[in-house]
Amino acid sequence: MRDPYAVLGVAKTASAAEIKSAYRKAAKTWHPDRNPDDARAKERFSELSRAYEIIGDADKRAKYDSGEIDADGRETFRGQAGGPGGGFAAEGFEDIFARRARPGRGQAGFDPEDILNTMFSGGFGPGARGAGGFDTMFGDPPKGASRTARKPAKGKDIEVRLPVTLEEAITAAKVRLTLPDGRHVAVQVPAGVEEGQVIRLKGQGLPVAGGEPGDLLAKVHLKPGADMRLDGRTIVADVDVPLSVAVTGGKVPLTTPDGRVALKVPAWSSSGQTLRLSGRGLPDKTGKRGDLLAVLRIVLSEDDREKLGRLYAGAAEAR
Repeated sequence: MRDPYAVLGVAKTASAAEIKSAYRKAAKTWHPDRNPDDARAKERFSELSRAYEIIGDADKRAKYDSGEIDADGRETFRGQAGGPGGGFAAEGFEDIFARRARPGRGQAGFDPEDILNTMFSGGFGPGARGAGGFDTMFGDPPKGASRTARKPAKGKDIEVRLPVTLEEAITAAKVRLTLPDGRHVAVQVPAGVEEGQVIRLKGQGLPVAGGEPGDLLAKVHLKPGADMRLDGRTIVADVDVPLSVAVTGGKVPLTTPDGRVALKVPAWSSSGQTLRLSGRGLPDKTGKRGDLLAVLRIVLSEDDREKLGRLYAGAAEAR
């Protein structure tokens, strides 16, 4: 891949915020959802994502800048003699040949087999096997060595907050979510969803070269409506009740996640009194629903205030 800085169009001195901004802007332009059936856009978006994976991560950026990894995130070979790419262990080929090129040892003053023995720490030729030998390095691994293949690389996961209304939680609806890179996804809310539950969407995270993309981790945040709060599976709602209804009894409107209902208020009710509506709370994983608790809040109109004022004034004069 090309230099990640060039891919994102930023300078090597760019800040993390500048790099992130450049990636988001370019990703929105070249996202496959905006360019369907455009192979060039798909390739460009993939290149942008791979570049951001390198220099959008502080650790990887530092390693890339110092030459420890290349533009694809692969480690670069750094010998111990002569700097990057130089040397075989603690000595280079030149050191080996110079040290072995002594008079009296084979034709031209050096023994090729001796040199190979030095390089590979073992015999060279048919049947010459063993730890550190030629076949060990370029053929079968020694007994007991692991043959487990390296796992393919996986892109980074994306963690986001998923707001879910009580209506969506009750009906197990699909919630539309916009990701930081501009993509839109529909997240299926599972039955019996809970506050803080994480919903995983495989393959919706960041892509990576030579591997599978990461996942999307959507953390649920339940949003009660106005004058509502949650207590586990129970919905607690505050209900305004006129003084006249609280005294004589009657019905007041109450908006619930299932719709509007008429709440029956008994006579001589007081503020803070709680009425229970069974089966109108949040469902659990079996579908059984909790309750809704309506907490009465007595409210006085201007007319009520005037009448009560005259009533108390008359009572005071009578005393």
